[in-house]
Amino acid sequence: MTDKPNLPFGLNPIRIMILGMGVLALVISLSIIMGGPGAYQALKDASNAAKEPTAEQLQGE
Repeated sequence: MTDKPNLPFGLNPIRIMILGMGVLALVISLSIIMGGPGAYQALKDASNAAKEPTAEQLQGE
């Protein structure tokens, strides 16, 4: 009688694996929503380009 009774919300190896897969799916979903690293690089490039005036802005002055 040394067996522990199974609790309804206890963690066992199957539930831990399912939780891990859920976390992985959440991380993948968030990275897709945010656009991935390519969108971040494009944002950095656009930010750097916006710091310098364009040719049209230089001709107007």
